[in-house]
Amino acid sequence: MHIDVTTAGPVTVLKIDGRLDSNTSKELEDTVMGLVTSGTTRLLMDFGGVDYINSSGLRVLLMAFQHLKKGGGALHLCDIKDYMREVFEISGYNEIFPIFAGQPEALAAFPG
Repeated sequence: MHIDVTTAGPVTVLKIDGRLDSNTSKELEDTVMGLVTSGTTRLLMDFGGVDYINSSGLRVLLMAFQHLKKGGGALHLCDIKDYMREVFEISGYNEIFPIFAGQPEALAAFPG
C-alpha cells in the first residue's frame, strides 16, 4: 500500500493505493493518528487506487472518524469502486461516512 499526503486548502488529502487489509491497515492508522494528533481536523481519503478493503481497513476508517469527530472535524471519502461500495453498504458504513464520486465534490462538501 502507498499513501500520498497532500493538502487542498484546509483539507488534508490521503490518496491511498493498494490493498487495505490486516497487513496494511496499520500504516494507514499510523498516518491518520499522526495527522490527527498534529491538529488535522478535515481529512479526505481518496480510494481511487484501493483494490480491496476488509474489516481491518474499515476499523481504521471508523477510528479516524471518531477521533476527528471528537475534535470537531470531519472525514470524507471519495472515488470508491462500485464493488467496494457494496462492502460499505452491507456494513452500514455508507450511513456513517459522507462518500463522494471524486475529490472536487468531497472537498466542496466540507463546511466553510
